[in-house]
Amino acid sequence: MDALTIGFIGMIVLFVLLILRVPVGISLLAVGFGGITASTGFNAAMGTLTAETWHIASSYTLSVIPLFILMGNLTVISGLSRNLYDAAQAVVGHYRGGLASATILGCGGFAAVSGSSLASALTMGRVVLPQMERLGYNHRLSTGALAAGGTLGILIPPSTGFIIYGILSEQSIGRLFMAGILPGLLLMGLFIVAILGVTFIRPDYAPSQQAAPLRERLCAIREAAPLMIVAFITIGGIYAGAFTPVEAAGVGAFLVLLIALLRRKLSWRDLQSVLVETARTTAVFYLILIAAHVFSPFVALSGIPQALASQMMELGLGVYGTLAIILVAYVILGTFLEGFAMLVLTLPIVLPIIAQLGIDPIWFGVLVVIVLEMGLITPPVGMNVFAVKGIAPHIPLSQMYVGVLPFWFAMGLCLVIVVLFPQLALMIPDTMFGH
Repeated sequence: MDALTIGFIGMIVLFVLLILRVPVGISLLAVGFGGITASTGFNAAMGTLTAETWHIASSYTLSVIPLFILMGNLTVISGLSRNLYDAAQAVVGHYRGGLASATILGCGGFAAVSGSSLASALTMGRVVLPQMERLGYNHRLSTGALAAGGTLGILIPPSTGFIIYGILSEQSIGRLFMAGILPGLLLMGLFIVAILGVTFIRPDYAPSQQAAPLRERLCAIREAAPLMIVAFITIGGIYAGAFTPVEAAGVGAFLVLLIALLRRKLSWRDLQSVLVETARTTAVFYLILIAAHVFSPFVALSGIPQALASQMMELGLGVYGTLAIILVAYVILGTFLEGFAMLVLTLPIVLPIIAQLGIDPIWFGVLVVIVLEMGLITPPVGMNVFAVKGIAPHIPLSQMYVGVLPFWFAMGLCLVIVVLFPQLALMIPDTMFGH
């Protein structure tokens, strides 16, 4: 059996395993190990598995993952994340649809200290949904804003999406973090515009509210200031060259821990819970990364990337035509595959095509992460929608999927803008690192 046939059989088996809900890491590891065994023998497969396991487990660069996860978990369990929403509500809450806009701003602020989309949706959801329900917000708007706002966690740095992409593509995580800043702010702005549009067409979706007294608003902003300063120090430190991403993660985790302790919002039992949850989440990430590094050599041995690249070149669609096909394929995959599964499954195949086209891999990384965000609210998977459903089981999924539609189109518009104007993604990393 030739290598290409083995490769296609492996892909079919992988899709079947994923459809059967076998964990992503286990699926990739099984297919990658089995594929290498079939292609070059058991000894080669064992050599790849042991070498990659040691490489991933001993990598200093990868320590950024547990540190940023720790920072996010500390923010959640200490209750500091609520301060971000209270501050956003103080600024925009009195405008029509203000609580929905505050949800977007709160999710964006939490993203800057967590890097997780699901954590953003779950954490903010427990704070904002009861309040919006009490004030008479339509369920479509409230759940749509929450599910969409949560996706900012994988675009606004520190982003686990960029960390995984950077490791798999061997690109600078620091450059990727910087590349996500302007597109992240743009997407936040487009989400708020979507809320304004919805509330203009349907004013009954969001009752107007009176502004809180100035003293209360200033107090809310002051309470959130320490966490915002931590986000500024970590991301600003990377931009200024004072920190590497790993050092920034360590500084950020320490500062959040210090704030929680000084405010007496963290008990010994809470700290134990945070450390256990951080270890558990880190183990999942490491399993996926080890599996991806076993799967990638199998894909390279199969010859599938080279075959697809030559077929794409023969179509003669040019750079933007080929890029459009790749992005549309990602959108379709996002309807039934989880985001990280998409990355580890497709990047070994797509990156050689991107390299042949001369597309900047940093710019492409931003585009891929935006598409992953779209997948997080696209049925039938829509992980963020299911997360919101877990918080609000009384709201039908059909209402939630209708609610996310304006935000899905806002993501599509953001994607088009970043495609047409690559400097939105590349300007900050280019000024920091040079071309």
